Amino acid sequence: MSTRKISDSMVRRLSGYLRQLRFLAAEGRRVVSSQELADEAATTAAQVRKDLSQFGSFGQRGRGYPVVPLRDELVRILGLRRPWRACVVGAGRLGTALLGYEDFGKRGFEIVAAFDVDPELIGKEVEGIPVLSIEDLESEIRTRGIELAVLTVPHGPARRIADRLAEAGVRGILNFTPTRLRARPGVSIRGMDIAVELEGLSYRIVTGGEPGGNGA
Repeated sequence: MSTRKISDSMVRRLSGYLRQLRFLAAEGRRVVSSQELADEAATTAAQVRKDLSQFGSFGQRGRGYPVVPLRDELVRILGLRRPWRACVVGAGRLGTALLGYEDFGKRGFEIVAAFDVDPELIGKEVEGIPVLSIEDLESEIRTRGIELAVLTVPHGPARRIADRLAEAGVRGILNFTPTRLRARPGVSIRGMDIAVELEGLSYRIVTGGEPGGNGA
């Protein structure tokens, strides 16, 4: 695979293709058309063919793509050949809901710890995952080999905790807080502001925008 950068929008489409390929493989399907993949990812067949052609030749014109080989190739492209150890920082309502999200494990992301400041939570388990003290963040991240973090803390401490995560060796942060985090060398950050997503839906509704989306 080339080390060139590709856009976030393409990464999202590749994830959509992979999700559909996993479903089809589980059903025993052997071949899928570009149109079927396009329908699932809310794009066009031409876009599917263009995206996949960036990484090689996977199908034959008029016959479609082989499901299992293409699934395995997208797993490789997206860096999912080995599991990623992750944590949730903030074991409140949102954090607790994420700890119970079964698809993390199915897709190769192992949540091994949660961190919080609440003494009522520290030392307990949520969905079988230990809740640890935020004071032990750095040592536990190193001990447990954690590379990814899901940040669900309040706005106030978000930036400081993100800095601590980076210094401890975390390589990627999924940010559910409204705080814009500072970029750090060697750390990828993705923001998930639910309110912003709802505002986007509101805009589409009041302006009569096109329905659809990635369905994620």
